[in-house]
Amino acid sequence: MSARDMRDAYCEALVELAEEDERIVLLEADLMGANGTTAFKEKFPKRFFNAGVAEANMVSMAAGLAVCGKIPFAASFACFAARRAYDQFFISVNYARAKVNLTGTDPGISAVFNGGTHMSFEDIGLMRGIPGLVIYEPADDISLKALVKEAAYHPGPTYLRLHRKGASSLYAQGEEFRLGKAKVLRDGADIAILATGYLLVPEALKAAELLAGEGIDAAVIDLHTIKPLDEELVLHYAKKTGAVMVCENHQVATGVGSAVAMFLSENLPTRMQCIGIRDEFGQVGDLAFLKQRFGLNADRIFHKARELLGRKGE
Repeated sequence: MSARDMRDAYCEALVELAEEDERIVLLEADLMGANGTTAFKEKFPKRFFNAGVAEANMVSMAAGLAVCGKIPFAASFACFAARRAYDQFFISVNYARAKVNLTGTDPGISAVFNGGTHMSFEDIGLMRGIPGLVIYEPADDISLKALVKEAAYHPGPTYLRLHRKGASSLYAQGEEFRLGKAKVLRDGADIAILATGYLLVPEALKAAELLAGEGIDAAVIDLHTIKPLDEELVLHYAKKTGAVMVCENHQVATGVGSAVAMFLSENLPTRMQCIGIRDEFGQVGDLAFLKQRFGLNADRIFHKARELLGRKGE
């Protein structure tokens, strides 16, 4: 287990980038403490901009800074970054091809005690509709730092889904990551479990261990980049296993599962199962309760995988 929160790794990546490149700037909507970026503000006060509780204005400011040659990162809770500032992000950033890196923190159930109003179960769906936008959701602190640095120099806009608190290191220091190239954490021949983010990738690995106990060989793929989808790897495991599960902290109707299903339906129709939110709003609770309430855990992945493979029963 890592001792630092994901938000700490995010800030470390931004500080390291800023030390090497004076074009790196950071914008916040008065959430420096919550998002863990106070250290950046203190080290680079002239490259930090607090827009206040005005997320749409923050995104427009970021677009202006990008046009002036800066490389802006702008952050707020995912519900505000995606829903409230969507038009500004769509038009002023993406349509204008302004190089802005938008971060939505505490996506989905990771909003915990902020409750249903703050649970962005729809941000991937919104962002998937923006042409050319890169969407990524790292599963640990190592991949987070690497992918943030990749995103900084990606030629177009990016959207990061960032779980703020807690972290575990799934990868070794020095592991290389590329946007659009998923990581195979565990090979397998019977079923492929594609998972994204800090919450679901570890649960997928736990489920794979449970499945192994029943003689089921499950592959686990960290689909850290949601768009563009790593189509080559998805197709490879669909052919290899003939059964695909997608696990996400989001509405399955508009999220990663729907993207995978659309791709496979056009290229290799495959048995599928999706673990995620099914047409519901969020609610208040701690993370353990919410994972159980919405079925975002290893036990549900395990049982649904057995069902997908035709092994019914408890």
